Amino acid sequence: MLVLGLQGSPRRKGNTNYLLTTFLNEAANLGAKTQIVEVAKKNIVPCKEYIVCEKKGFCPIDDDMKHEIYPLLRQADVIVAASPIFFYNVTAQLKALIDRSQTLWARKYRLKLKDPAQNYRRGFLLAVGATKGKNLFEGVQLTAQYFFDAVGASYEGSLTYRNIEGSKDMETHPSVHEDVKTAVNKLLKPLIGRKKVLFACRENACRSQMASAFAQHYGGDKLDVLNGGSQPADTINSVMVEAMQEKELDMAFRIPKSINEAIEGNPPEMIITMGCGEECPFVPGAKILDWELPDPAGKSKEFMRKVRDEIEKRVKALISELA
Repeated sequence: MLVLGLQGSPRRKGNTNYLLTTFLNEAANLGAKTQIVEVAKKNIVPCKEYIVCEKKGFCPIDDDMKHEIYPLLRQADVIVAASPIFFYNVTAQLKALIDRSQTLWARKYRLKLKDPAQNYRRGFLLAVGATKGKNLFEGVQLTAQYFFDAVGASYEGSLTYRNIEGSKDMETHPSVHEDVKTAVNKLLKPLIGRKKVLFACRENACRSQMASAFAQHYGGDKLDVLNGGSQPADTINSVMVEAMQEKELDMAFRIPKSINEAIEGNPPEMIITMGCGEECPFVPGAKILDWELPDPAGKSKEFMRKVRDEIEKRVKALISELA
């Protein structure tokens, strides 16, 4: 399980960072893998309203959104957005990231594609403001609601703090640690205890990607899904992407990774190989299954469909068996 923190404050050691770090540390204590994106340090070009994403589902701007942020938003089980209040909303840096998420909104609502993880991904807001205004957080909460919807996450709530101005105000806040502990436990409870399953093939570009997507779509509330390859390719298979779109499943922004990278900090309880003789690292106690599926890479789309349908059938059977 990956809990992704979006640190929207330009201050690396300020109150927002303290609150987010405390939140992610509590998530790590519950067994989650965590990662923070320091948004102000990323090259994120503000939306230029090219409208390409509305028609093709991809943004033409070549920056960190394309190469890092979109893939992380799709990989995360939980997304935590954290920001100080600037004019009743998030910082400009985080707002740029949010605006560029129009690409994911377009894929969902214009192209009618389903992110395989959208059924279980969860979103949470952390915000701090210097004033005591009654309406201080109304703008940011509305922004968060629509941001999380665009990236395929249910908005599960927020922790917001008024009158936070001094550099140590969050650190010395009397209830913050108990607030965070309660919120994290409630947020992660539905995801803790899922059986970790690794789908592995040679290139992690086709079969293991399809298997993991079907497992996320049909059983992400029961399975913590991983995928990797013994010799990962540079990109996923384009014919596979088209075949999965016929099932209305969106494979965009998925990046092949090595098996070791996939299981780092996430040792699986079950490893399912695709029948291509990949070498899996030894994982104590992990059950290994081989589905012996033919490699559809370089074959016709019809052949890809047959492999896709067989994988879907086996994933459904696996979920039923584990349930």
